[in-house]
Amino acid sequence: MKIIIINGPNLNLLGKREKDIYGDLSFEEFYTTLKSKYPKIALSYFQSNIEGELIDKIQEVGFDHDGILLNAAAYTHTSVGIGDAVKAISAPVIEVHISNTFAREEFRHHSYISSGAKGVILGFGLQSYELALQSFLK
Repeated sequence: MKIIIINGPNLNLLGKREKDIYGDLSFEEFYTTLKSKYPKIALSYFQSNIEGELIDKIQEVGFDHDGILLNAAAYTHTSVGIGDAVKAISAPVIEVHISNTFAREEFRHHSYISSGAKGVILGFGLQSYELALQSFLK
């Protein structure tokens, strides 16, 4: 099974930014643990702060991966282009968020990605990624 995690803007600062919301673990530390926990999954990771690079990556992997875990971060609420890319590919996408976006500012309550996603997991911290990954194992 081939799964990729795609992270959007500012998620490269996990472990340093807003620790009360995102915790103090870097994504790289979490990713290393996740990979060791699921050795039979070909798991890869991509992060960019640039919207077009995220769209390019979704298009690149969207026809040869078994699944995508996508945390588009702030672009979730603003990017029609990322939403359209998710709808254009054949790989199922799970939209992931570390925080409960519905408990935050009102603009975070809308997603351009959800309508094209297989599912949405949010609010469980970094464990949201693992829950999304487990959904592909069922």
